[in-house]
Amino acid sequence: MSLRPLDSAEPLDDFLIESPAEIGSLLRELADGNVPLSLHASNGASIVATVWTVDVQRGTVTLSTRHDEPQLDPVVESDEVSVVAFLDSIRLQFLLHGLVRVHRGGEVALNTSFPRELYRFQRRNGFRVRPLLRTSPVAKLRHPMIPDMQLSLRVLDVSIGGCALFLPSDVPALDAGVLLNGVTIDLDPDTRIHTGLRLHHVTSLNPESGGVRLGCEMVAPTNDGMRALQRYIDQTQKKRRALGGAG
Repeated sequence: MSLRPLDSAEPLDDFLIESPAEIGSLLRELADGNVPLSLHASNGASIVATVWTVDVQRGTVTLSTRHDEPQLDPVVESDEVSVVAFLDSIRLQFLLHGLVRVHRGGEVALNTSFPRELYRFQRRNGFRVRPLLRTSPVAKLRHPMIPDMQLSLRVLDVSIGGCALFLPSDVPALDAGVLLNGVTIDLDPDTRIHTGLRLHHVTSLNPESGGVRLGCEMVAPTNDGMRALQRYIDQTQKKRRALGGAG
């Protein structure tokens, strides 16, 4: 399972952390901030968790997650789990092996050893672009709490690995941390992306907008979709420069 971010062509060694003390310090920051972690198993399953305890001396970490996470079993059963988390403008990525589940009340604790190495990337190295006015890109998905409700949400901006969507006020709200599966993003006639989306931020816009901004991270997008997205971003930047506007 690769840890290279899709928006970085720089050598990974420049971002590598191998010191157990440094790794422990970053894990403690995640714990202190109750930062959501996105766990992606090698079998395709994914869940959200937080860091509960960190034991630097023993080199162990315990994660906490809800017992009713629908994909909890396949994640625990996976030999390798990729973890992504954000500390302000920093993106952390690391691998965990051999998760051991322990029940505690209405939640589940996942015990494991420290990651052997951790990568620390500056978030969003790639450009974030707004679609051109003459296009009407949308993300099509089912509401996670109301499966019969099909949504078509306007794409406000997009970057390699993430996007922002507009959720109208007359649509049932979505909570930060939710995983949106089976999303199709149509940016133009030549650019269609099939991906999951992890909702990280729900931001209020001006009162006249009639809705909120959903800040999302792409989860397991297809390779063809990512190549098409890179072309779309490059072409949109060139068109905006030609029009004298910023991306």
